[in-house]
Amino acid sequence: MIKIAVVSFPGNNCEVESIRAIKNAGMEPVYFKWNDSKEKLSDVSGYFIPGGFSYEDRGRAGMVSARDPVMQFIAEEAGKGKAVIGVCNGAQVLVESGLIPLDQGLKMSLAWNVVDGEAVGFLNKWVWITPTCSRDRSATSDWEGVMQLPIAHGEGRFTTKDKDVIEELKKNDQIAFSYCDKDGNVSDEAPICPNGAMFGTAGICNRSGNVVALMPHPERSPEGGKYFESMKRWLEKDIKGLKEINETKDKLAIEVKDRTSKNLEIFIDTIIVNNEERTVEQAARRVLPNLTLKQLKYLALGDKDPQEVLSHLSLFNPNKEIAYIKRGDEMLKWNADSKKEEGTQSPLEGEVVLIVRDDPDTGAGYLGKGGESGICYVLGQIKEQDMCTNALLEVFSNRHSSSLEMLIG
Repeated sequence: MIKIAVVSFPGNNCEVESIRAIKNAGMEPVYFKWNDSKEKLSDVSGYFIPGGFSYEDRGRAGMVSARDPVMQFIAEEAGKGKAVIGVCNGAQVLVESGLIPLDQGLKMSLAWNVVDGEAVGFLNKWVWITPTCSRDRSATSDWEGVMQLPIAHGEGRFTTKDKDVIEELKKNDQIAFSYCDKDGNVSDEAPICPNGAMFGTAGICNRSGNVVALMPHPERSPEGGKYFESMKRWLEKDIKGLKEINETKDKLAIEVKDRTSKNLEIFIDTIIVNNEERTVEQAARRVLPNLTLKQLKYLALGDKDPQEVLSHLSLFNPNKEIAYIKRGDEMLKWNADSKKEEGTQSPLEGEVVLIVRDDPDTGAGYLGKGGESGICYVLGQIKEQDMCTNALLEVFSNRHSSSLEMLIG
């Protein structure tokens, strides 16, 4: 019987449904924790990375799991022709690992849900999808018609800034699944496409078709059985290795621009331990072992007063956070009790200070005209040449959905 490893990272929560769907399709699931011995995988024919919130989506969805050593092993298995299927968070992991769309390199993003420039938040609803590639193009597309499935994601918008990648996807017939209405009419407009994904894309396969990333959840509905049955039929064929890959330099090399401080900025630190900060630091230390990292929320104010902004609990919680207000060259600490600004030591003491902002910046609405929002990373134990290391910079920012700048002055 065909064996499929269900790979579970800390925070995944769809393993049970995935195991059931694999069984129902006539395959044998093998539950595999991310840190289990790889000997358990010696006779599996494929891998299924389920949904959930691996590592609580710290940094961004899928970023940390994609950099776990087991993903390098799974990439090697994909190179042998074994199937690797990711659903929801699993799809995010595959994109962040580079297996989707072109087998290597960070060439696209599953970004925050944004429709017509506005954030639409976490989506938990039913959608329709249909295959938009040929039936034999991918491991899971051997079916016709439409499928009604649930989605449950905050970061499900397929997007890329690389026009060459878009051309490759079209040329290679890699847009495997698209959002549609109940009659199968594909659209990239809301509400049919719920998250603003380019071309209404719901799922993408790699060039050889054995790696597939899908955002809706086929394992959560009986209708999704066809998806897993297709996977079984694919694996019953002779397994073939990937098509030859001509490795080329990424045309969109990471650019870190200098950023001059704005006239009025707010940096928000945590009083309690920041688990996201610690996890992102550990991910970065896979590249630069001695790196130190501090993470703060970043707000550049437009025409709003700092006190007004800091009164919004969604932006600042004085019970667990500390706010610093930077007016020109002067750094001040906000006293939430007295509602006054006090002199203080700067929290930005480090070799490098980075500002990461989503594109589009949907978090700036509260900050007034010209306002900006993002994340600030204060890095220590880092040299200037380290800032040329793509593997390090990609921990902090996916350039297809965010900008990365170095704060000066």
